[in-house]
Order: sequence, then structure tokens, then C-alpha cells
Amino acid sequence: MFDLVLKNLKLLDYSDGVSLAIEDGKIAKISKSSIEGDKEIDLNGQLVLPGLIDPHVHFRDPGLTYKEDFRTGSMAAAHGGFTFVMDMPNTVPKTNTYKAFKEKQKIAESKSVVNFGLHAGYSTLEEMEKILELNPMSFKVFMDLENDDDLDKIFEDISNLSKKPIVTVHAEKRDIVLDSTEKLQEESEAIAYSYGRPAEAEDASVLQAIELSKKHGVDLHICHLSTRNAMNLAISNNISFEFTPHHLLYDNTAFNEFGTLIKTNPPLREKGKNITVKYLDGNSMIGTDHAPHSLEEKTKGVWDSSPGIPSLETVLSLLLTEVNRSNLDLNLIPKIFSENAAKRFNLENKGFIKEGFDADLVVVDLNKEGVFDMDNFYTKAEYSPFDGLSYKGKATMTIVNGEIIMEDDVLIG
Repeated sequence: MFDLVLKNLKLLDYSDGVSLAIEDGKIAKISKSSIEGDKEIDLNGQLVLPGLIDPHVHFRDPGLTYKEDFRTGSMAAAHGGFTFVMDMPNTVPKTNTYKAFKEKQKIAESKSVVNFGLHAGYSTLEEMEKILELNPMSFKVFMDLENDDDLDKIFEDISNLSKKPIVTVHAEKRDIVLDSTEKLQEESEAIAYSYGRPAEAEDASVLQAIELSKKHGVDLHICHLSTRNAMNLAISNNISFEFTPHHLLYDNTAFNEFGTLIKTNPPLREKGKNITVKYLDGNSMIGTDHAPHSLEEKTKGVWDSSPGIPSLETVLSLLLTEVNRSNLDLNLIPKIFSENAAKRFNLENKGFIKEGFDADLVVVDLNKEGVFDMDNFYTKAEYSPFDGLSYKGKATMTIVNGEIIMEDDVLIG
């Protein structure tokens, strides 16, 4: 007898009417025949996908927990169908020492309702070597904060570590951003922000990152890629990257509707330079860059408002809506949300629905319609450019390590 059996479900690789058994947190059996379990749930033909994996979140814990913390952030993740998240290192203190990394691990272990990994910040060669013992997802380099000489030294140091980690980068060229922003300081319309950090800054930075990775033999991954030129550079050089939902679904004219609530780094791009849903393919990866701030911080004007958008609770429904509109192939959903991130970040036994793999799953009702309502979200953020937007397709159950933790919008336990 199995711990849990999901019956009458649909898998993309099977015909309808499949049963899936879970035992000791693992997928124990997938069958067209009847399976018995201690607990059985009839899913009435709903689609089951591998639990979503987000390689890029900011849970603000420690130091900035008034914006989000590992409890609320992971609850938002589970609500949106995510079973694994990777948190970025720009907290207070930065996660760039062994001590800070170890402390954040303890915080996450005590608060998180989903599985997690941590990205590390760059530091001294000695400190990064010690952090390697704790298996960071990557070392994150904020290229917009460093000059060229320092970037070369950072990449060189990382290349000299005993193990070769992935290097994730925020790719915007610092000198171009500083120059462009200075020229526009008198502008007060929110859209000016997109020209203060122009597409050219990202294109130049992606090219620089690729050149540095080749020079120093570093394994490179580009975060929140937002321009077509940068995408083509990455593809032609066989460099992995991730897309955010806001960059896929909005261009910079959205500033005229949402103002600074939609401000983020890199900013939304001009039509013709931006990426859209049509660029998603079997090699693509979604990273939400879930980055909450207080509402006060988001409304301080074009230059002083904080950049960041919360997306964990909206992104799956947004892209399932695109599927229902025939703008996106349903078969891409598990690839862009689960499989590719699991492979890229070496997550063993995750990202796929296979016997023996971890029972991290999301149940989806492709026909469920609704309207996003921030009042029903678990994030601490009080804003979203997707609030009030209609959707079709939604996560109805999230299972982590074989345990149901979200069902019908309610977090369990």
C-alpha cells in the first residue's frame, strides 16, 4: 500500500486516466492500471506537471524581512506551483561569506515550505573556497556594480577555485548605465527609467560576460535576459539564460500604465528590442526574479523607487493563459519551468515525473478561469502589474516531497 495515490490524472507523456503512487517522498509508480494507497485523490482529469523550479528569487531574508521572508516567500512559491526556489545573495548581510551562507541556510530550513538552494555572492578567493563546501547554486556577479578591472579579477578568482561553480550574472554595463542615467536626471516620467538603463547596456554586458567566461574558463549563466540582441549573443555562444514573465509579457510602454510599480532591473524594453513569448522554446528557462518591496519604496518617483516585481503567484497562470490563447505550446511548460532548470543547476532527482524521482508535483486545471487578486496572495508585496488581470489555467495543488502543501489556494500546515 502506497502513502498517496493520485488517480485519474493526465500526464503529457501518457494518455489520460493515469494513476501515480507516492511512497517515502518519491514517485513510486506510474500506471494506467488501478493503484491502491493509504490516501487516494481523484484528480478528475487534471494535468500533473513536475513541481516548478525558480532559479531566481529574492526572499529578503535576513535583514530585509519587512519586504519578504523565507516563510512568506516560500508560501507564495507553493501557491504558484513552485516546489524548489533558489535565493539570491543580496540580503543584509550579503551571502558572500561562509558564516552568512550558513546562517541563511539555517533560516531557510526553519521557515521554508518548499525545497531551496542558495546562490552565493562573490568575495575573496579564500571565502569563496569555504562557501563551496556548502554547495551554492552559483556565485552571482552584479556586473552593473563593478568596473571592468574588478570584473576581470572576480572572474579570474572564481576560475581558480578548486571546483568550477556556475557563475550567474546580472548583465548591465555600469558605465553605460551611469552615463545614460545622468543625462536623464531631469525626466520625471516613469518610462525614462527604461532609457536610463538602455538595451545597449545589457547587450554590451552580455558580450563582456561571454568574453570573460571564455578568457577564464568560467561556466556562465545569464539572469533575467531582456533584449533580442543579448538573447542571440547567448544562443550563438551556447550560454544558458532565463526569462522573466514581465519581460516576456510587457514592453516599456507599460510604464505609462503602471508607473514605477513596474520598475525593475533590467527595465522593460522598447518594442523591437524586447523579447516576447514567441521566443520561448525547448531550451528556455523561466526565472521570475521575484523581488518584493514595500509599497512606499515602489512609489518614490522614477529614480528613487526600488526596482523589483513579485511574480511567483502569477507566472504559471500567465503562461497557461498564453497556452490557452494558442500563443505557446503546452509541451514547453514543463521544460521552461522545471526540466531545464533542474538540468542546468544539477538538481538530482528533480524536474521530471519519473519513477524514483522526488515527488515534487503541481496539479493544474487548464480550464480554471479567474482574476488575479493581491488580497489572496501570500507574498508580503502589496503590488503587482498583474493584479486584476484575467487568466485561464491555474495550479490547484502543490506537492513537495510527497506532501500536499497547497490545495485550492490554501496553504496546508
